[in-house]
Amino acid sequence: MGLFDAFRRQPTGGPSAVRARLEGAMSRRRLRGWQPPLENINSLVASGGPRLLARSRELVVTNGYAANACEAWAANLVGDGIKPSSLIEDGELRDRIQRLWLAWTDQADADGLTDFYGLQAMIAREMFVAGECFVRIRPRRAEDGLLVPMQLQLLQAEMLPFELTKTTPSGNKIRCGIEFDLIGRRVAYHFRRRHPGDSTDRGGPVMGAIIPATTRVPAEDVLHIYRPIDAGQIRGLPHVAPAMVRLFLLDQYDDAELDRKKTAAMFAGFVTKNAPEDPMMGEIEDEGTGIGIASLEPGTLQVLLPGEDIKFSSPADVGGGYEAFQYRTLLAISASLGLPYHLVTGDVRQANYSSLRAELVEFRRRIGQLQHGVIAHQFCRPVWQRWLEAAALAGVLKPGDIKAAKPVHWIPPRWDWVDPLKDIQAQLLGINAGLMSRRKAVEATGYDIEEIDRENAADAARAAGLGLTYSTSPGETQGARATPTKKADPNKGK
Repeated sequence: MGLFDAFRRQPTGGPSAVRARLEGAMSRRRLRGWQPPLENINSLVASGGPRLLARSRELVVTNGYAANACEAWAANLVGDGIKPSSLIEDGELRDRIQRLWLAWTDQADADGLTDFYGLQAMIAREMFVAGECFVRIRPRRAEDGLLVPMQLQLLQAEMLPFELTKTTPSGNKIRCGIEFDLIGRRVAYHFRRRHPGDSTDRGGPVMGAIIPATTRVPAEDVLHIYRPIDAGQIRGLPHVAPAMVRLFLLDQYDDAELDRKKTAAMFAGFVTKNAPEDPMMGEIEDEGTGIGIASLEPGTLQVLLPGEDIKFSSPADVGGGYEAFQYRTLLAISASLGLPYHLVTGDVRQANYSSLRAELVEFRRRIGQLQHGVIAHQFCRPVWQRWLEAAALAGVLKPGDIKAAKPVHWIPPRWDWVDPLKDIQAQLLGINAGLMSRRKAVEATGYDIEEIDRENAADAARAAGLGLTYSTSPGETQGARATPTKKADPNKGK
């Protein structure tokens, strides 16, 4: 039974309903020129990946809107870091592992330029620009002096050649630089030894030896962070890709308009004389061109000779459609990027509290998918697992501690709202009504509840030792401040 027969057998709807459902498959006059090729996304990435990547990097460097969108994307995706909250029941072991992890985060970067959470921000920017980022796990020696002998090295997408596609002698297939075994598992990555666009790295043969252009790195030592759009996709696509053409053309249009305004601002007057050989009052001759030029001073009322006339330049204006056109184009760019308009442009003139909150809620749903499904799943969890193993091998942790420390919850950065008072009041109502726990409320702020409780307990013990009490009545409104009061001495006056 064919597809059309299936539609005909349906109890409701006639031929018109079938045509409406399959309108996109028709080849009539309106759609005759629409003949897209039936290509897999991997073929598109392999053929157009290098050019798309080069254009994307140039756009983010030279275009102000693209650069601002990239920073807004990274700031909302990882903020100051997606941090672990261990689920170990043993409080002492949990505290020891958390402190060891916090100390190691400062040593995580193999280049020594940032910490573990700074690496997350760099990964987020690479996902926006290149659509993917590679992280190589580098074991270190004991003499390197690290708390845990492991570091992370970030590699750009250009380091894995798109054009490297072949079959190895063992039968494995290399596709776009990634080696797969016979059942489709990733077994290795073939990285370039040098960045193809770095002209400062000109290393050559060592003592006559020929160094291969690529090096094979086992897959267990590489983390490939990207957002798969289609099933079976093996390489990432730049997040900025859907908006690249509009951003490029709008930038050219704005540059041409700026140059036109500059030309229009060059005010000029032209005097027509009946007798060109007769000099005009205040006329001087340009040494370079030999053309007479008359100066114009403020408040001057120039009297012309009989028959002379003066005309001023009046360049055409762009009219009132420039701002509307730019606004609509930037709206389309923002929709293509999946970012709110005000985060791309910084323009909040037409926004209010309701509209800002509505678009932020939708945007943060999308960001939440990437935080948990990409950053936490592809980067944070594997790093945590390898870190525990490296710590046990170095003797910092006991082998038995690894199994207990594996369960961990990754806390994304807190969301800052336009009106935080209303959100805190809503959280309090939810906690009192049993609709949410304190743990979930605290984790929504980006902090660990155990850390908050320890700090509160320490603050309370210190205040009690000093004889201080702090209280905030439920009726206090925004702007109210708790004030410390000394406890009365019961022995005083006896």
